[in-house]
This record gives sequence, structure tokens and C-alpha cells, in this order.
Amino acid sequence: MPLITIDLLEGRSDDDLDAIAHSVHEAMVETLDVPEHDRFQIITEHAPRTLRFDRDYLRGGRTDAFVLVRVTLAAGRTTEAKRAFYARLADLLSHRVHLDTADLAVTLVENAREDWSFGRGEVSYLDIPREDWR
Repeated sequence: MPLITIDLLEGRSDDDLDAIAHSVHEAMVETLDVPEHDRFQIITEHAPRTLRFDRDYLRGGRTDAFVLVRVTLAAGRTTEAKRAFYARLADLLSHRVHLDTADLAVTLVENAREDWSFGRGEVSYLDIPREDWR
């Protein structure tokens, strides 16, 4: 189960927020082998004083449209799959919300399957048969 956090400056329309969230999920399903119904996302809009970023770091060009996506997920994806995810997400956001790809930053935070519990005090991915969560 990836857990997605999306941070951006306040002021986007509900349609844009939906498009951003859907694009992140679609890119994960297509490139990172995430099940279609495995969707957990937190979107946080910030005032400029609470979301600070360097507009010029690593070739920069960032504007107030900046979007930071953090994906916490079980370890095991290849570098090629991660590269494909970054590219697919940039492409989707470019087309759906006209985001300049310089305004997208993504970080993947990997952990182990035993690091997830979905209730009942269980280690969900170890205690529940794989076919029930895929």
C-alpha cells in the first residue's frame, strides 16, 4: 500500500486537485505494480509561509505551481520502474493540469511489508494472504 502525500500552495481548483491525485495513482498503477483499489492519499495545501522550496535547485525553474509528491511504499521496485513512474507522472500532470515538469518533485520512501498495519493489530501484508490484498 503506497501512502501518498501531495503538498502544494493553496489556491488550486477542486478539479485540479482531483486531476493531480488521480494522475499520481494512475502512474503508480501503470509503472509500479500498485493494485487499482490501493489508494490512500493526503493532499495538503499550504500558505506560502509553510511550503518553502528552492526555485533554482538542480536546474530549477520552479514557480508557485510547485507540487511535491511523497510516496511511501514497500521496497522492491527497480530503478527502471521508478524512472518510468517519474516520467509518466510528469507527462500526466503536464497534460491534465498544464504543470511545467520543472514544478514537480517526487520522492519515494521505501519500507518493508511488515511496516504496514490496516487494523486489528495485524501485520496486514504478512497475516493476510497475498491474493486477498492484490
